[in-house]
Amino acid sequence: MYTNLKLNGIKTKYTGKVRDIYHMNNNLLIMIVTDRLSAFDVVLPNGIPYKGQILNQIANKMLVSTKDIVPNWLISSPDPNVSIGKTCKPFRVEMVIRGYLAGHAARIYMSGSRTLCGISLPNGMRENDKFEKPIITPATKAKEGHDEDISREEIISKGIVSEDDYNLLEKYTFQLFKRGTEIAKKQGLILVDTKYEFGKTSDGEIILIDEIHTPDSSRFFYESGYHIRQEKGQAQKQLSKEFVRRWLISESFQGLAGQKLPSMKSDRIESISKRYIELYEKILGENFEKAPRKNISERIQTNINNFLEVN
Repeated sequence: MYTNLKLNGIKTKYTGKVRDIYHMNNNLLIMIVTDRLSAFDVVLPNGIPYKGQILNQIANKMLVSTKDIVPNWLISSPDPNVSIGKTCKPFRVEMVIRGYLAGHAARIYMSGSRTLCGISLPNGMRENDKFEKPIITPATKAKEGHDEDISREEIISKGIVSEDDYNLLEKYTFQLFKRGTEIAKKQGLILVDTKYEFGKTSDGEIILIDEIHTPDSSRFFYESGYHIRQEKGQAQKQLSKEFVRRWLISESFQGLAGQKLPSMKSDRIESISKRYIELYEKILGENFEKAPRKNISERIQTNINNFLEVN
């Protein structure tokens, strides 16, 4: 699913891994969250039904529930797959925060390294163990290819973010993760790790942008049985995109040069869609209502036009 909106006042269009972003002349940004699926920074050939709607609606509800912590970019969501908000200049780092040794951090740890983004990790940890306190492991935003781990010190010394701004990003990141953890706990989930992105408006205000607390940006474990599974050395029951990554790894694909993307059969596509719906209903505590999928592009175009006509 790729979009080609016909709108007056389009300044630029950016096609990301999952999102199509239209910068408008009136300082509005229109974000279309598609059903495209990416893993290891590679877009997979098959889309996942309802994934875009799920990501967009979770993110919007989470942005509303955290706007008392930090202002955000969102103005309106005129369509299940669309968000419209303020344009700004993004910081070229992702603020990745981890409460547990999982995913990328676990793979680095199991390789023998005890340092991640300049942070020393204790010996004797097992995969999915909880850190004594959450750690921030930033990543640079790559225009193409893989994002790369980077330390706080490198970010500041290279002038990627000023020290004053970075200190504020750190503060917001810890506060947002605390709120996300509280929201997840109410639904019987553990927020394992996530990432936040920020930008600066033309008047110098730092705001939260993009998506938050979605299955593409976050990892969740089921709280029930977590400690028992850890004691037995069992894999955690989780809701995140990690299960897609695990499947790709089992098919000998991690996005490295020379590796071939495995084909995804219809039953696997359907199972991934169901997992995304499960996360939506679990994290938000409400039933997921499927938007009509017939003529999605026309629906999106119409709903955006209706918004722009009155704004």
